Amino acid sequence: MRRIAVTGIGLISPLGNSRAEALANASAGRAAIAPLETAWAERLAAPLAARVSFRGEEHFPPPRLRMLDRVSQLALVAARQAIADARLDLAAVDRSRTGVFIGTGMGGALSTDEGYLALYREGCERMKPFSILMGMTNAPAAWIGIEYDLTGPNLTYSTACSSSAVAIGEAWLRLQHGEVDRAITGGSEAPLSYGAMKAWEALHTLANEDPENPSSSCKPFSADRTGLVLGEGATLLVLEDWEQARNRGAFIHGELLGYGLATDTSHITRPTIAGQAAAMRAALASAQLGPERIDSINAHGTGTPANDSVETAAIKEVFGERAYRIPVSATKSMHGHLLGASGALELAISLLALQQDVLLPTMHLKVPAPDCDLDYVPNRARRGAGARTVMSSSFAFGGTNAVLLASAGGAERDAAPGQHGPQIP
Repeated sequence: MRRIAVTGIGLISPLGNSRAEALANASAGRAAIAPLETAWAERLAAPLAARVSFRGEEHFPPPRLRMLDRVSQLALVAARQAIADARLDLAAVDRSRTGVFIGTGMGGALSTDEGYLALYREGCERMKPFSILMGMTNAPAAWIGIEYDLTGPNLTYSTACSSSAVAIGEAWLRLQHGEVDRAITGGSEAPLSYGAMKAWEALHTLANEDPENPSSSCKPFSADRTGLVLGEGATLLVLEDWEQARNRGAFIHGELLGYGLATDTSHITRPTIAGQAAAMRAALASAQLGPERIDSINAHGTGTPANDSVETAAIKEVFGERAYRIPVSATKSMHGHLLGASGALELAISLLALQQDVLLPTMHLKVPAPDCDLDYVPNRARRGAGARTVMSSSFAFGGTNAVLLASAGGAERDAAPGQHGPQIP
């Protein structure tokens, strides 16, 4: 089996649109959750979201923009960043052995919502010519393949909130087995339409607005948590064979060590301890690592009453007494829940933080819930802990639980001479 390096990271996120900005804000505990300022915000029970600062007009000419839903715009710009960060000359490689593996939960939700609005409220008899192309779930992956003439596997994974973690894990498997030499992988999500937000509201999973500070409305593992806050964004990684990366002098952000996948069949929305623990154990087995080798965890940590209690118990199930000594970060408290793109963002910022010997905080955690009694790195980043490995968990409606294991050890040990990772204050 081949070792797999992470050589490029690109992100458009609520925390910032560069690696340095996103990590600086996450390390400082700056939450990007804010009241929505839209014409329909007042029709929501809690008009909150984690939005990105992004205008498609700044990145694409008008003819191209008319064919791209926001989810594809975000993915294309994040992919551009990741390829540039990896210093990957795609013209010089075999593009038939370069794959695209993208996760998204809702695809072109904005275009779909806009089309239904025109048909059912405004009574239009025609829709925009590119409605299907903009709304289809595989559009982000397809556009990345077209943009860079990548003729290898082009696959889209839609497993709700674990979509991008699954995409990264499946890319890792194909790389390990030598089916491809490099992959552009991650996730994109742009779900902040009126229809989508009302649908999520109907599930009673969205957080109530904190009356004192709206930005602190998502409170994972807290006794007063009320739910999740939706977010948007894209995170793309370049993965490649370790020796290939070393030979071309690439800076290595870290190594993807393992991937675990397990299906929870008890209920379509209700998680179980057994299902989450099974995915964690599968990830450890794939990496041939014992639980003692995991230094930190980026939890799924949605801030919903059901998930946080179950996830805490699942961590204890897998790690035993050591669970109390493993720092657990829930970064959705800051960047919100990007649904299908969450896993990629959380893995990326965890790797960046490990490079700087930082454990990211779980914000707004004043009083933990009685059954949430682990070390959640409350309210302030922790520096100098010496953590080198991270378990990043993504659990989903529908029961597809995905867990990724990664290490930043290669960033120090194997970086080419004169190259250094991003320095974060």
